[in-house]
Amino acid sequence: MHHFNLKNGSLHVEDASVDSLATKYGTPLYVYSQNTLLDHYGRLDSALSALDHMVCYAAKANSNLAVLSVLAQAGSGFDIVSAGELYRVMAAGGDARKCTFAGVGKTRDEIEFALDQGIYAFICESEAEVQFIDKVAKSLKKKAPIAIRVNPNVDAGTHAKITTGTYENKFGIAFEEIPGVYARAAKLKNIFLRGVHMHIGSQIISTQPFLRAVQKMIPLVQKLKAKYKIEFFDIGGGLGIVYDQALESGPSKWWGPGKKELPLTPASYAEAVVPLLKNLGLRILVEPGRFIAGNSGILVTEVLYVKKTSKKNFVIVDAAMNDLIRPSFYDAYHEVVPLKKGKGGRKIPTDVVGPICESGDVFCKNRMLAPLLAGDRIAFLSAGAYGFAMASNYNSRPKAAEILVKGKKVLLARKRESFPDLVRGECVT
Repeated sequence: MHHFNLKNGSLHVEDASVDSLATKYGTPLYVYSQNTLLDHYGRLDSALSALDHMVCYAAKANSNLAVLSVLAQAGSGFDIVSAGELYRVMAAGGDARKCTFAGVGKTRDEIEFALDQGIYAFICESEAEVQFIDKVAKSLKKKAPIAIRVNPNVDAGTHAKITTGTYENKFGIAFEEIPGVYARAAKLKNIFLRGVHMHIGSQIISTQPFLRAVQKMIPLVQKLKAKYKIEFFDIGGGLGIVYDQALESGPSKWWGPGKKELPLTPASYAEAVVPLLKNLGLRILVEPGRFIAGNSGILVTEVLYVKKTSKKNFVIVDAAMNDLIRPSFYDAYHEVVPLKKGKGGRKIPTDVVGPICESGDVFCKNRMLAPLLAGDRIAFLSAGAYGFAMASNYNSRPKAAEILVKGKKVLLARKRESFPDLVRGECVT
């Protein structure tokens, strides 16, 4: 489900015209739907209602304060991977006691800050980290709650750069080593073994990888519970989304043909994992990021030029890889749609590219699109996760504005950067 629809030949986000937003706030422009965020969070939370559970939104997917605030008010916990994300969550009204802190390289300052705020648990990715957290906690005269991340060596079958659950990845501790690691951690005086964790990757669109990982983990989890009285089992995130939006309402001439990408729904996910987890007697944590935020946002851009060569039809837009790096970084697919339904015309193979001085500044290649002209506006769909969150100022480009829409209400969630913002904090010799 998402709240981006065609009304009277114009793309709308909830009850607001996207083209009108682009006229008022300029482009490139990120536009988010508040009701989509709440719908995705609520459906997953409800699907897991048979379990004692907590949904911990992965803040790295989209850490805009307005987005975090919407989810905090809905009761969400948070999965964070830096002290900066924890600061953002608290600034947005989130509760540190509902935060898990993951990541392979936590610094002393980050650990001290998280302990002072009273986070729910550190997700420890190595034995060296466990020992270091114990040392930091001792210096603060505190006990640090931890869960150790188990690498179950289960291949999620997704992109190599977002697979995390095999022994080729930097994350977690090998499954076979976990009993010994817990036994040694239990002897540390400033460590509290609160839970156990796993996460196998992102953009998983089948229940099978989750099933294999949970099934493999359950006997281990049961032993850890019996021996160390752990409280929770965090099964990670990774629920995939539909990047080809055409399938949600059926193929149409405006949205384009479907790519046969099927969604993993909260119901199908819960149907697979809940029966395995409901008798464990543990709190179950899940860490969705993309699933909640991905289809809640779009990136709007305006066509600057159309450049035709003997081999290519280039549409050059004012957004660039610094605004949305996923296509360049992951070869990721984002549906391209016009903000206004045009006159049609025969679709032609088109490369949509940005103005950055890099050959990789490409949003799509040979995409079959209706002819576009300078001044036309288009949107890249499913850009609510890992869009602005991965943005940069490369080529000294100011970062785009972000808009949050609820019904007809529009919030400027982040102002567009100005030239002075680019050099703030710098100095000359």
